[in-house]
Amino acid sequence: MTNKYVADIGTGWPKLPPLEAWQDTCTTVHMWTQIVGKVRLKLSPDINHSWGCTLYVSARGLTTSPIPYRGLVFAIDFDFIDHMLHISTSEGTKRSFALRPMPVADFYHQMMRVLEELNIEISILTKPSEVEVAIPFEKDDQHASYDIESMTHFWRALVQADRVLKDFRARFVGKASPVHFFWGWFDLAATRFSGRTAPKHPGGVPNVAARITEEAYTQEVWGGGFWPGTGLGEAAFYAYAYPEPAGFDKYVIQPESAYFHDKLDKFVLPYETVRASTDPDQMLLSFFQTTYEAVANLAHWDRDSLERKAIEA
Repeated sequence: MTNKYVADIGTGWPKLPPLEAWQDTCTTVHMWTQIVGKVRLKLSPDINHSWGCTLYVSARGLTTSPIPYRGLVFAIDFDFIDHMLHISTSEGTKRSFALRPMPVADFYHQMMRVLEELNIEISILTKPSEVEVAIPFEKDDQHASYDIESMTHFWRALVQADRVLKDFRARFVGKASPVHFFWGWFDLAATRFSGRTAPKHPGGVPNVAARITEEAYTQEVWGGGFWPGTGLGEAAFYAYAYPEPAGFDKYVIQPESAYFHDKLDKFVLPYETVRASTDPDQMLLSFFQTTYEAVANLAHWDRDSLERKAIEA
């Protein structure tokens, strides 16, 4: 299958359509990733801070990475070049089906049927997480959009964000998360930890048990990432702190076009600002670095022991 949109994107940062133009696709694929993510959640070891259930950016889309099952492993891959879902096992068996406009319920039933064909027996909690209106997957006939061009462009933006976040992560020797895709909020994220205990998180995330959120924020963190902009209106990068030290929202960060969004309680940098700049990588790195410095300086993190020292040639 040849994707006619690949040639239109180039190798750099793709221009994204306005969120309103592909919101239906975004919501539909969000639910598809939740179905896939909940399979990994059900079968994978429970790694701290929910790191064991995430997806990862791949060379063709998003992947679960290997999932253990009865002495074997299997992986589920979204292919956003050929627009297919692939499920493959370590026994050499594989099944695929096309990503196309279809209700969430159809995607759910088709994926569970394919897993059964591969002799993978599993049931998952079908109620979506981190959304206000949580329609069970098997009953969701409302969300059924899939625009190839929009999804291809968004995935290629994820590729760029993933690359820069990994560069930023490498500059920290303290406890840090992988760069991974959380299907709950539909965002690519990375987290740095101070190593100190944080106050109990108040919870309140829609359709997420309080114990999950409390465990995720047992230590002081800086978090940053990228999401399509649901709740904001445009794709953007973000950065936050928990707990938020006094003065965090007023701290002077870079670039000047970044701002603190009071409702989201995060610093925000629009994706288009980064894409249109003369040096997108450096602009994004400065955003992550200065928002990290905001929490590290205001909360008195032990930066000397947590940050990687430059190695002279």
